[in-house]
Amino acid sequence: MNAFHAYDIRGIYNQDFDKNDVYKVGFFLPKLLKTDKVLIGRDVRISSPEVYEYLCKGICDAGADVYDAGLCTTPMVYWFTAKFGFDASVMITASHNGKEYNGLKISRTGAKPVGYETGLGELEKMMQGEIVVNTITGKVINFDKTTEYIRFQKNYVPKDFSNLNISIDCSNGMAGLIIRDIIGDNHNYIYDTLDGSFPNHEANPLVQKNTVDIRKAVVKNKSDIGIIFDGDADRVMFIDEKGEFISPDLLIAAMGHYFIKKDTPRTKVLQDIRSSKAVGEYLAKLGLVEMYTWKVGRAFASLKLDEIGALYGGELAGHYYFEDFYHSDSAMMAMSIILDVVIEMKKQGISVSQLISNIKAYSNSGEINYKIDDKSGAMEMVKSHFETTENISKLMDFDGYRLEFEDWWFNIRPSNTEPYLRLIVEAKEQPMLDEKLKIIDEIIRSKM
Repeated sequence: MNAFHAYDIRGIYNQDFDKNDVYKVGFFLPKLLKTDKVLIGRDVRISSPEVYEYLCKGICDAGADVYDAGLCTTPMVYWFTAKFGFDASVMITASHNGKEYNGLKISRTGAKPVGYETGLGELEKMMQGEIVVNTITGKVINFDKTTEYIRFQKNYVPKDFSNLNISIDCSNGMAGLIIRDIIGDNHNYIYDTLDGSFPNHEANPLVQKNTVDIRKAVVKNKSDIGIIFDGDADRVMFIDEKGEFISPDLLIAAMGHYFIKKDTPRTKVLQDIRSSKAVGEYLAKLGLVEMYTWKVGRAFASLKLDEIGALYGGELAGHYYFEDFYHSDSAMMAMSIILDVVIEMKKQGISVSQLISNIKAYSNSGEINYKIDDKSGAMEMVKSHFETTENISKLMDFDGYRLEFEDWWFNIRPSNTEPYLRLIVEAKEQPMLDEKLKIIDEIIRSKM
């Protein structure tokens, strides 16, 4: 089985894993998490009904009960897990991946993520080494709490949308299940019909070709802002009024305008190791001065947010985590918070593009991917080169390497979910960015 990863179980269904693997996951999960009841939600992918069927069989054959939440966004399952006291939950989804993929996102008590280091590795060993013995059969119990979830999310929705024109792309994914109930019908929606074949574009907003239609819609509708969700609605990204995609890490800084109004003495904010230096600098100006940098992915970010007592945090991939959401990521809450900021800015005559321009202080390469076998060798060569040629002002080595210098920095890291080495370079001026990027690119390609 090739579907176990750092954050979740995921792969091409019937290639990387199949219904028999899913059955074993279900059978051994109650033992792993020491529970006799497991919450299950699922997305609308074509393979999700079969995955659900065999996951239920495994859980019930282990003597545990399944609490069926039905069709859900991934954040809905997180919220149900913590709110209603489940010690185990599974969301059946492959998030932003193509229609041929599926997967299982597992959480434990308090909606804490179960990653490879915190349980998935042990689960894999159980599946490989232990025998399935059915002694008692559990049952499936309906557990549809969608109405309660919508009521909770509406607490964060701005009360007055009258001065805002919004365009929204649900990517034919799970956001379409609840978004109209949360923010209403009076917006410009595209692809809000649930369709697990994703007929209009792949449900990954980080790939720019998938944002073409929402960017066009923003310009056509003369919208103040555009919003696009991924397949399971745990990620959200934004388009400015000119139809330009906004780098998701910069929205961590924009959210500061909302949280500074909470009038709390706690000022901690979490970002991932790929985030622009502009994020921390902008938040410092607002008074949110303790910026923490950590590993990429919910399996790490959610736990760190809880550990340090941060108000919120975010990632370059469009995940945003909130103390008020059990330290988990919620695309709907992020949307509501950004809309609150945009409404206030518009009252001051500040557009979304102007707000982002005020935040963005560096030239950035964006994330560049290299398909390379010797990832660690390439990373060490790049690190060694700059250790011997420049003065490093700061070194982070907990998720690949982030090396910071006086006027520029870079992060190089192996992907935890795909066969890539990922690189981001940022500098105060474009010529410096071009120069440093060329050097790093040549080093990496020498190892390919």
